[in-house]
Amino acid sequence: MNKKAYDILLFSYYRDAELRGADLILRLINRPDTAELQTNLARHLADETNHAWLWTERIHALGGAPVRIEDGYHRHLRRKAGVPATLLELLALTYVVEERSGKRYEEHATRPDVDADTLKALHEMRVDEDWHLTWVGEALTELGKKEGTEKLSAALARYRAAEAEAFTEMLANEQKALQEIAAGKENGEDPR
Repeated sequence: MNKKAYDILLFSYYRDAELRGADLILRLINRPDTAELQTNLARHLADETNHAWLWTERIHALGGAPVRIEDGYHRHLRRKAGVPATLLELLALTYVVEERSGKRYEEHATRPDVDADTLKALHEMRVDEDWHLTWVGEALTELGKKEGTEKLSAALARYRAAEAEAFTEMLANEQKALQEIAAGKENGEDPR
């Protein structure tokens, strides 16, 4: 298998997810009316763009360039879940996405072939993902008190179901693309 090409493509999928997550937050950042939510969303936005940069750096360190991902995680998610219309929906969707990001990065960090620089980037992102889950969880708890815990529970359940479908579809596409890279190397071709 061409590990370098494989990693460049995988990191490009991660990078795309971080960029599109940042885009969603940027589009909705002015909806909250409290200083605390504005501050937390701004920091969260900075983290998302930093994560995209960290993946870009890892790709460049491998001697590559980011691959444009046409049908990545957030595009699948948008088709399944739509665009959040309320602050409660935005935060519920963000919480669900952060759960997935954390799990993905945690799983990646346990792979036996992870190099030290990638492990360092994954660790940095996991720390941020933990903070994202904390602040969004706290904000959701407060909103649940105002808007009703049933409404919050329903939003989380809806987004978890949509996210699971979206992730499954995206992962199938990602795995197919990664397998094509592995097959290209085995056939003596350089897919990059």
